[in-house]
Amino acid sequence: GSRAIQADTFSAAHFSFFLHSCSLRIAPFVVMASEAAPVAPAPEAPKKKRSPNRLVVEEALNDDNSVIALSQAKMEELNLFRGDNVLIKGKKRKDTVCIVLADEGLEDSKIRMNKVVRKNLRVRLGDIISVHACGDVPYGKRVHVLPLDDTIEGITGNLFDTYLKPYYLE
Repeated sequence: GSRAIQADTFSAAHFSFFLHSCSLRIAPFVVMASEAAPVAPAPEAPKKKRSPNRLVVEEALNDDNSVIALSQAKMEELNLFRGDNVLIKGKKRKDTVCIVLADEGLEDSKIRMNKVVRKNLRVRLGDIISVHACGDVPYGKRVHVLPLDDTIEGITGNLFDTYLKPYYLE
C-alpha cells in the first residue's frame, strides 16, 4: 500500500528515513530560478592537513646509533633543541628514542639517521617516519649483554675489555 504524508509535518530527516524505509523511487524535479533560495557560495575545498613531524629518511653523515639530524628550521618548528630526546616512529609499530642534532645542509622535510636506527624502525632510505618530542628519558641502572654460545666460539680473552668497554666509554 502507498502512504500519504503531509510535507509540513515531517522534517527532512523524517522524509529521508521514510523514503529509505519504503523503498520509494522519486523522480528528480527542477526548481525554477524565481523559486530558488539564494545560493551561498560553495565552500572552499579543505586544505590538506600538514604534518610537520612526518619526514623522509636520508642517510646519516655520522655513524652514531643514538643520533638523528634535522634542519634547524624543522627543529624550531617542532620546538626541539639540540640534544633533546625524540621518539621516532617507523613501520610495523616500531619506534626508538634518539638524540636530535641540527644539520644546516639538510632539507626541512628530511631526517638523517644511520643504518642501525633505520633497521630498528624497519624503514629504508626514502621512507616516511614521524618524530615526536620525548621529554626526559631516565638513565638505565644496569645493562645485561649476553652473547650467544655459537657467536663466541673460538674467541679467547676478556670479552668485556675487548668488545664492550670501548663501545660504552664515550
